[in-house]
Amino acid sequence: MRESIRALIQKIKAFLIHNFHQYNSKLPYIITVVVALIIVIGGINMFVELTDELHDELLPQYDQAITDYVIAFRTPALTQFFIFITHVGDLYGYLIVLAISSLLSFFIFKKWRGLLQTIFVLVLASLSNTILKRFIDRARPGIEHLVSVETLSYPSGHAMSAMAFYGFVIYLFFNFKINIYLKIGIAIFLVFIILAIGISRIYLGVHYPSDVAGGYIAGLIWVVFCILIFNLVEVFRKDQKT
Repeated sequence: MRESIRALIQKIKAFLIHNFHQYNSKLPYIITVVVALIIVIGGINMFVELTDELHDELLPQYDQAITDYVIAFRTPALTQFFIFITHVGDLYGYLIVLAISSLLSFFIFKKWRGLLQTIFVLVLASLSNTILKRFIDRARPGIEHLVSVETLSYPSGHAMSAMAFYGFVIYLFFNFKINIYLKIGIAIFLVFIILAIGISRIYLGVHYPSDVAGGYIAGLIWVVFCILIFNLVEVFRKDQKT
């Protein structure tokens, strides 16, 4: 990713130097940020399109059909499993994961930047989720809730935070110098966690499927945006030293 951004910046530099007499060394970075914003805006457009469909007659039908299918599998054992999974997507679940990540960062990888970036992405997703919930103001499903909830429904905070947090962790692991099969194994496990957290919210009766889909899209937007910006900042920092 970082090398791709550096190559793009070099091409923009070459284009600007060749075509314009007055050249600002910071301009290629500004243009790259604009490109990143355009990519993110495309993702936001997908989120807005889904949000607009909340008032359509067809989406509630899909929500109901999927919800009925998922809750048809309710059993005491499966309920306990999904309650555990949904707690993995709660604040205390993230604190445990962050504590483990801190130990790994300190004793094995000797790097703190990735940990701080992950915290930033999680906080960003959580704050934006709170704003989106209040703005969209969608009530929770009117079926039995197997866990207590106090906030509004759309988008799912659990799905959004899981996608942002664990999605960014997947990105970090693929940048670590570890065995490729271990990377793939960790990625598959974390993807399972992301999907399981989303399904748990439907199974427990506290979210519509479209809430979960909206949360995934919004979380992915933050992951992509933060990866682009973090790498751009790192490229800029190194280029300024040379």
